[in-house]
Amino acid sequence: MNVTRLSLNFLNSGGVMRFNFAVLFKQGIMLQSASEKRKKIATILAFISIPLSGFVTDIYLPSFPDMAKSLEVAEKNIQLTLTCFFLSYGISQLFVGSLLDSIGRFKPAMYALVALVLSSMVIGLTRDVRLICLLRVLQGIAVAFVVVGKRAFFVDLYTGDKLKHYLSFFTITWSLGPIVAPFLGGFLQKLFGWQSNFYFLAIYALLMLVFELIYSGETLATRKPFHITTIKKNYAMMLGNPVFLLGIITLGLAYSVVMVFNISGPFVIANSFHFSSVVIGYCTLMLGFSWMIGGIVAKRLIALEFNKKVMGAAMLQLALIVVLLAISVYSQQLWCFMLFAFIIHICSGFLYTVNFTTSLLFFPQHAGMTSGLMGGLVYLITSLASYVISITGKIATQEDIVWRYICISVLLVGTVGMAIYKKKEKYLVAK
Repeated sequence: MNVTRLSLNFLNSGGVMRFNFAVLFKQGIMLQSASEKRKKIATILAFISIPLSGFVTDIYLPSFPDMAKSLEVAEKNIQLTLTCFFLSYGISQLFVGSLLDSIGRFKPAMYALVALVLSSMVIGLTRDVRLICLLRVLQGIAVAFVVVGKRAFFVDLYTGDKLKHYLSFFTITWSLGPIVAPFLGGFLQKLFGWQSNFYFLAIYALLMLVFELIYSGETLATRKPFHITTIKKNYAMMLGNPVFLLGIITLGLAYSVVMVFNISGPFVIANSFHFSSVVIGYCTLMLGFSWMIGGIVAKRLIALEFNKKVMGAAMLQLALIVVLLAISVYSQQLWCFMLFAFIIHICSGFLYTVNFTTSLLFFPQHAGMTSGLMGGLVYLITSLASYVISITGKIATQEDIVWRYICISVLLVGTVGMAIYKKKEKYLVAK
């Protein structure tokens, strides 16, 4: 029975649907031996799944103020739901990568999508913020299985220039989540309430599940035994590489700059500038585009010397934030703030894209583990930053946001400088 026939039967009746789901879960064919057409469809599906973490993170950002009112809780409790997701997503990736190198990519991702569908539905139905936090932890684990597996998908299936070509599109594709999700979330919030954001996530995950079951499959050709001692040794080897580790810290700090706005921007726009959730959606849409532009610029400037372009971007970002702080002392207007934030986020997108491609290719023989370790540490850094942002006093004005921009940007410049120094030191030792 072929996949086409399975998909047709799936649409016919309830009894056959259950049977076909079982068969599709069980088969998980090896994509290396599949037709080129199927590989192409599976690759497109992999790219569609990459923005999933952005959607799960950002779609309900414009709903933060309304969620706080609807659930009758403090603003920091709603911010905590995002921190719970980041911590869970980050910690999970540290273990998911090595696990997927042992058990495969396909089946765990399918079960994770099922968990994402069910948890999103329950969040939309409950009014208990503690349960929402718990389910966001579950969603972090589920998204980790999907995203880490899809990052490794490309390393499993492609090599050489084609692999680099696909990897260079990662952050550009990922940025579709931060671009589309808050914009869509703002309108869903206005029309149907904050719960509709999570119902949308359930539909998104369900569609992904169906098409993955029909068209995708397993990509891990050789499974590595799950030995704790070997895994610890490999992690120690990776973390013992200072350039790799500093690259990850750079990724985390670059994304943390973006999280400053994601965590506090909706409240400032609603309470200080007095605009609606739709305007919040437009602002996050605008900054999502800026992240994508940063990725596109990084791809265009791929031939430029690495050290110069990363330090130049980090210094430019810090200079822009300092100028914005000076302006904020005398005048606080949304259009001016968004103009500067747009360029600041371009710099972050640029730094993230440049370092992402370099870091992911450090250890190609351990693709899943590298992907998991890299993604996990990035989100741990980001979750720590978001937690610090949420507990360091009430963020009521534009100036409050800018001070947090400065703190993270200074750390970012220092990390980039240290990475450049370590690379030069390693080069001189080798020479």
